Amino acid sequence: MFRTALRNVLAHKARLLMTVLAVMLGVAFVSGTLVFTDTLGNAFRNQSAKSYDNVAVSIETYAGDDEKTPGIDDATLEKIRGLDGVASATGRVNGFAGVADPDGKLIGNGWSNTGANFAPGKDGKDSQYVFTDGSGPTKNGTVALDEDTASKGKYRVGDPVRVATNGPVKEYTLAGVFTTEDGAVNAGGSLVLFDTATAQKLYLKPGVFQNATVSAEPGVSDRKLLDEVEPLLPKDATAQTGKALADKQAKDIESGLTSLNTMLLAFAGIALFVGVFLIANTFSMLIAQRTRELALMRAIGATRRQVKRSVLLEAAVVGTLASVIGFLLGLGLATGLRSAMGVMGGKIPAGPLVVSPTAVGSAFAVGILITVLAAWLPARRAAKIAPVAAMSSVHATASVKSLVVRNSIGGVITLLGSAGIVGGAATGGTSGRQLVAAGAFFALIGVIILIPLLSRPVIALVRPLLKKVFGVSGKLASQNAVRNPRRTGATASALAIGLTLVTGISVLGVTLGQAIDKMTTDNIKADYMVTMASGDSLDESALTALSKADGVAALSPQQAAWFEVDGDYFSASGVTPGDVEQVFSLTTESGSLASLEDGQVAVGSKTAKKHGWKTGDTLPVKFDDDKKGELKVGATYKENEFLSPFVIPKEMADAHSSSTRSEIREIWIKADGGASKANEQSIVNALGDNPAMSVMDRQDIRDMFGGFINTALNIMYGLLAMALLIAVLGVVNTLAMSVFERQQEIGMLRAIGLDRGRVKRMIRLEAVVISVFGAVIGVGLGVFLGWAIGRTLSADIPGYALVIPWDRLGIFLLLAALVGVLASLWPARSAAKLNMLTAIKTE
Repeated sequence: MFRTALRNVLAHKARLLMTVLAVMLGVAFVSGTLVFTDTLGNAFRNQSAKSYDNVAVSIETYAGDDEKTPGIDDATLEKIRGLDGVASATGRVNGFAGVADPDGKLIGNGWSNTGANFAPGKDGKDSQYVFTDGSGPTKNGTVALDEDTASKGKYRVGDPVRVATNGPVKEYTLAGVFTTEDGAVNAGGSLVLFDTATAQKLYLKPGVFQNATVSAEPGVSDRKLLDEVEPLLPKDATAQTGKALADKQAKDIESGLTSLNTMLLAFAGIALFVGVFLIANTFSMLIAQRTRELALMRAIGATRRQVKRSVLLEAAVVGTLASVIGFLLGLGLATGLRSAMGVMGGKIPAGPLVVSPTAVGSAFAVGILITVLAAWLPARRAAKIAPVAAMSSVHATASVKSLVVRNSIGGVITLLGSAGIVGGAATGGTSGRQLVAAGAFFALIGVIILIPLLSRPVIALVRPLLKKVFGVSGKLASQNAVRNPRRTGATASALAIGLTLVTGISVLGVTLGQAIDKMTTDNIKADYMVTMASGDSLDESALTALSKADGVAALSPQQAAWFEVDGDYFSASGVTPGDVEQVFSLTTESGSLASLEDGQVAVGSKTAKKHGWKTGDTLPVKFDDDKKGELKVGATYKENEFLSPFVIPKEMADAHSSSTRSEIREIWIKADGGASKANEQSIVNALGDNPAMSVMDRQDIRDMFGGFINTALNIMYGLLAMALLIAVLGVVNTLAMSVFERQQEIGMLRAIGLDRGRVKRMIRLEAVVISVFGAVIGVGLGVFLGWAIGRTLSADIPGYALVIPWDRLGIFLLLAALVGVLASLWPARSAAKLNMLTAIKTE
């Protein structure tokens, strides 16, 4: 039986090719994902361990510019240096620093652009950095840049470099260029080194460090040193051995990669799920074509178990072959992903490609297991073929009883899934989304079971149109499409699954995008918003400079503040009274916003209603600086998504800030005559052409909030493309085998006058009908899922309203038709080339 199975595989190479391709693509995705994340994790773990090679004890604080978090001062560092067994103790301070390129644009991505202090030892070197040119900055007015940043900015030692921190841009002289394993640089950012005194002045205060590293003399235990260092540290400081910190970072890296791994494997799972239908369809058709052969085997003594085992062995051989090729492709995919990250700006530490036993085992287990499981039902049906069937080459059709049972089960599962989706949409929140996900799974399974039943009435709707437009070719195509409903259903199911996901994501993405866009346009009157590229707070000097800029009609910051009212904490927005109404759309529901000029506050109407506050009430508060006072409610307003529940005068926010630095998150500007190039240039000039400050007009603001949705959509489309590719292979496979089965029929059609052109048209139309049928099912179910998931998010998204992207849905249906045309090229050509006499004699 093993020889028979192997012979059947070799005898049907072309027919099994599509199955091999489907499994191969899924295995490539699985193995590529596992190898890529293993390689990434290993590289970053090695980098982390290398960073702490010479660190016995690492000390961290949450030092800020207030007295609550004092950090590590010079005196503490000297005490640590005086301990027995300490070779050195180095203080570190860091924060945001952005470097301008020759065009004045920021080098790097903002959030990972950092600045730090150069801390040389007795030998004049800092062990964390290796200089390739020049030397470290040891005096005020000099800096050093990492090699990538210097290259991007075309800077050489001695050149002037414009560097922006949270304050105005300053010009420094480049003292040196270095290489580093710093994670921020590897993430596509930049690193600027200052002398220690300058870094402390910029980021903290003179004589104070945020963190410190302690190295031990040879033979001294890290644990012993840690026990001696801990009693000398301030209360807010935490200390651990370098090895413990490296291990912790390794776990953090692994945890961070888990989500990426899970997402990629989920899409690989979708692709393999789609592949199951192709595999099952392939083996079902092969067995149908070999009915006489299998029955004869039964007649000469083969048992049912042997026949079943023979089919499963065929599947195992195909799965093994596909797994080998898929695994090799996966290695190429992992290498490609690694290179792609480098092209996109992410720098992965050097290291070998890691091929773990888990990756190898998972790839082969998935490939072989999926193929064998998909072939199990066809194998079971093959084993039931009675020896008497050898007298007929026609495979027994499904009984009425089996179809009734199938449709009944499908109907129940579909109703159960639909109820879960509707229930989840009504529940909302996280629990609602979980219910929708469970319902979607059952609904999809139920619809797949019911697709053969749905194929006849749905395809019957287009039959008159096909007959009218394409004549006899159209009539035959529509009849062929429903001749074997199970086969049509299995083929259409693959497309339906892919398009269900694509459509659901599209409906959800477009709906959320429009809601965010509406939120932006409904809440903002300002023409420009100024922020720090790093996401940090703006310096007070930026507000002062903008107030003097030409073309500025109104100006208000959105300054963060906090206070406590009756035991509850509330956030507040410090704004400029009088100007705030010109930059934000604020609808006053009671009182007047003019009361802000008198030191009163405005409260969002929902917050006021929840706590029973009204205009004229006096609220006892405890400010962020621990001072107590009273605030009078001068107005209530309809909540604005860009402002906190409380709106207070900026002077009040300044007076009670616990930080010496400003907490200005954004500055909003209304310009004379609206947005224009002249007004934008005036703002840029007022800010000193600072590369670290982003000046955005309304369209930029909308793009910023909605851009991540479009990016996510594009990523999803790319990942789901593989599932759709497998679906296309399924259509090709079905048509190719259908043509093989119908050789005699096609020969007869050719003999009675159907020319080659109309034979090709018949096959193409059959492919289009099956593809569009699957697409219609997928689009319908996808819209339903998109609506349900959107409803679970609607409570958190103001202005939410379902948007059905008819244009995209139309494109999906057109693409499905195109898929049918492309998938039919080879089968149609094969059908048209059949010799009619040979075909008529074929059994």
